[in-house]
Amino acid sequence: MKKIIVISGKQYSGKDTLAALLLSDLTDFVRVGIGDAIKYEYAKKNGVTFDEIVKNKHLYRSGLIELGNYGRSIDPDYWLKSIVEMKENVIVPDVRVEHEVELFKSYGAYSIRVEASYENRSKRAVITNADDPTETALDSFDGWDAVVDNNSDFSNLEKQEKDLLIKIKKFFS
Repeated sequence: MKKIIVISGKQYSGKDTLAALLLSDLTDFVRVGIGDAIKYEYAKKNGVTFDEIVKNKHLYRSGLIELGNYGRSIDPDYWLKSIVEMKENVIVPDVRVEHEVELFKSYGAYSIRVEASYENRSKRAVITNADDPTETALDSFDGWDAVVDNNSDFSNLEKQEKDLLIKIKKFFS
């Protein structure tokens, strides 16, 4: 059975850090950001590697935009569904709006929200566009399978990840 884990949180909350921790333990999963789905498809269609696109995104940007728009013209959820259709088990560390969470959950995804205060997030990096809907749309969503509090240090996040692993394995069993 295909397994999907989705992670949400505000910028610099620790979504990618949590995803990396999970990936180190869940070796049968791969990380696929929503934007990565476009890059994978572009790579396949154009005979280049995903890594080449990431390394030289400026060379491929217009083609990526064109392909992204083309997919969305077929189906607004085209790229989300392309992740669901991948053969690999996936961790999607960048769900931003309720529709994305709900679509993935309709395919049996395990959903995680990473919470961190503005103060702690601003110590990690400069926060921009804090009021953008992609930052605020899930603030009141309460359908998470797990919530991680990332207001402490890395060792605390590692401890929570170990607890999450138990829940995730139980969820998918």
